[in-house]
Amino acid sequence: MIVATDIPAAGALPTFEGLDAATAQKRLQDEGWNEVPAARPRGPWAVAGGIAREPMFVLLVVCGVVYLLLGDVHEALMLLAFVFIVMGITAAQELRTERALDALRDLSSPRALVVRDGLERRIAGREVVRGDLIVIAEGDRVPADAVVLAGLNLAVDESLLTGEAVPVRKHARSPVPARLLAPGGDDTPCLYSGTLVVQGRGYARVLETGAQTALGRIGQALAGVEVGTTAVQREIRRVVTRVAWGAFGLSVLVALVYAATRGARLEGLLVGLTTAMSILPEELPVILTIFLGLGAWRIAQQRVLTRRVPALETLGAATVLCTDKTGTLTRNRLELVRLAADGATIDPAQLPDGELPERFHALLEFGVLASQTDPFDPLEQAIRRRALETLARTEHLHVDWQLVSEYPLSPALLAMSRVWQSAAGSRYVIAAKGAPEAIADLCHLDAARNAVLREEVERLAGEGLRVIGVARAVLGDGALPPIQHDFDFEFLGLLALADPLRESVPAAIREARQAGIRVVMVTGDHAATALHIATRLDLDTAAGYLTGRDLETLSDAGLAARVREVNVFCRVAPEQKLRLVTALQARGEVVAMTGDGVNDAPALKAAHIGIAMGGRGTDVAREAAALVLLDDDFASIVAAIRVGRRIFANLRKAIVFVLAAHIPIVGLSLLPVLLGWSLVLMPVHVLFLQLIIDPACSIAFEAEPEEADVMRRPPRARDARLFDGATLALAFAQGFIALAVVVFIHAGALRQGLSAEEARAMTFVTLVLAGLGLIVANRSRSGGLYALLAGRNAALWWIAGGTLLFLGLVLVVPVLREAFAFGILHGVDLARCLAGAAIAWTGFVLAARLLPDGERAVTA
Repeated sequence: MIVATDIPAAGALPTFEGLDAATAQKRLQDEGWNEVPAARPRGPWAVAGGIAREPMFVLLVVCGVVYLLLGDVHEALMLLAFVFIVMGITAAQELRTERALDALRDLSSPRALVVRDGLERRIAGREVVRGDLIVIAEGDRVPADAVVLAGLNLAVDESLLTGEAVPVRKHARSPVPARLLAPGGDDTPCLYSGTLVVQGRGYARVLETGAQTALGRIGQALAGVEVGTTAVQREIRRVVTRVAWGAFGLSVLVALVYAATRGARLEGLLVGLTTAMSILPEELPVILTIFLGLGAWRIAQQRVLTRRVPALETLGAATVLCTDKTGTLTRNRLELVRLAADGATIDPAQLPDGELPERFHALLEFGVLASQTDPFDPLEQAIRRRALETLARTEHLHVDWQLVSEYPLSPALLAMSRVWQSAAGSRYVIAAKGAPEAIADLCHLDAARNAVLREEVERLAGEGLRVIGVARAVLGDGALPPIQHDFDFEFLGLLALADPLRESVPAAIREARQAGIRVVMVTGDHAATALHIATRLDLDTAAGYLTGRDLETLSDAGLAARVREVNVFCRVAPEQKLRLVTALQARGEVVAMTGDGVNDAPALKAAHIGIAMGGRGTDVAREAAALVLLDDDFASIVAAIRVGRRIFANLRKAIVFVLAAHIPIVGLSLLPVLLGWSLVLMPVHVLFLQLIIDPACSIAFEAEPEEADVMRRPPRARDARLFDGATLALAFAQGFIALAVVVFIHAGALRQGLSAEEARAMTFVTLVLAGLGLIVANRSRSGGLYALLAGRNAALWWIAGGTLLFLGLVLVVPVLREAFAFGILHGVDLARCLAGAAIAWTGFVLAARLLPDGERAVTA
């Protein structure tokens, strides 16, 4: 094995042995996850305890006690059974959300690059075990306490543990220490979990994980996904609080009126409790939690991790999407796409038989010889890949040649040369590559050839290509000269490379444009390259471009004026992105910004939606961002926006349904008291209706597919409210339609001489059928009748089928019918109920079509 002190002067790190997968798995089982003590997710008992403290649960228990006081043990037991059913449904929904959030916590844990079975693998930080060989580089968070085995220019910020802002240097020691020293101080080999590598790279061996780390011992918790208080949560909390106080006051009033007019105090208390249960919209906080939790999980299925839930609220309001070019719009994999020699240019990928014409053999041959044998540089990798594809069947790949010496690239001469000796050993062969002007200088080209070369370079660069020159020289026996200029080089031609666009990007940009989202490209590339890529992506380049120097020199007012139209920013340093974000925000834009480096963190944090790269991004960038692209693909951002718009469109549908569904329940609780009828609804009836409302709003609507035009609408206004005028108008219109129909059915039944039990049964059946119709009517406001009735949503049809089955059992089974205080219904009665529900459904659909669409009314 190579020891740490054997680091070559050229800057390459030695290799070390890591663990094998079996050993790592065994240690993970024996020693546990690499996690410091943190708040644990809520388990089933914690969820049940939370439900037991809900106001609705308390009301149900009180109702059960009142039934016992009235001597109706059968009714009390029936109510208790329903309590447990509702608790089970709510618990299942919350545990589903907890499982989704737990999956997100796994995804959001810091990543670590380890060596397992001789291969580098990127794993979740929680999977690192004692003895792992970790690879660290600038911008990474150290995943566990470790000791440096080898490093180049390593410096670490340990302020998390020491409070000292100045980074400290790290060096390997021989022999490697078995125990860690205290944090702080320069030139130690010790690394600590949670600290930040600010410079250099290296290998380290893990000594402690989890609670045994310095961070774990002082009880710090790693960053995880947490559901914070959002603007929508605050809005719903205000609405629920106000309605709850109104429900309390009205229920007390109803109880007093009933007791005073009918002389029955306990029955009056029961009527008051039923009224409170019918008014209280306790579903709203539950559905919001479920929608946001499962929404984050759904977005994760699009390879986008939600680190901050408020980002889900903002996604649908994004108006500007600022994106990197390299790796986001492109593959982040250079390819050799042009060879230019002797006045001719070819694309090697377009060769009909894969055979490279003879005139280009020397150009590619010496491009390979001027590169590393096993290159790490992406440019050299691209050259070697193309050579293996096109020269493998020729004699131009000299695997038996010996490297003699190298002349490195320097600021004074942007070219490098490698000196080889053939197997025969009779002479030296020198291969050079570098900037075209530097290679031209080495070859001592005259003015005429320089002009031709410059024109060719400009043409290729205008296509967004990266261009390098290649030359060769031959030297007989003798000493090598001290500098490259002393060789007699022959110019061979140009190699042009490109980072190809991702196939999914053009379509994603078109979709973003249709959605009213402006795409802005921010890159460190030259203007010609940036404009060429922008043109291929069909970005609007009529306003030209701005460079990083422009961002420095323009005043705030001048920059604000230019960013309104300019969509291409080139030669931009990461720290300049913050000023760009600020300028766009000053114009009222809702900005999403991508980034991957340490210096991108301020811009990611300042943007309304910071988006970090999960594949190539640093941990610092990921921690500053609200979203993390797990595959670094621009199309994933647009897919996340689509899911975000779906979440809030469906949330609005669920709110309309909840408010509308409560209106007839409240009306049927109040009207009998005011009109002197027998009570229509009792707590058991309200509970049955909750079995429809709760899963419908939190499961059926959450699972509803997005509208066909969801990405053809403009962005939602950032200050838009869920409970706006259009939403409330539709909810009240549909609710009062349902109330009018069920009151008409009830009053008609009484006029026909039916008993109170039969009238109650007809009214309840109509109300349940109308409630199912209300779900269907609110599925879509843009689709036709087919979209309402036949659109895919398995959850909806399971809910409808279960509801109808249970309703049938209540009507048919004598014990259940008696528990619900129903009379026997005949075919003509059920036909009237069905006709009433059909009339109500028609009214729901007409209201949804004729009233303003709240989702479209809040777009910018």
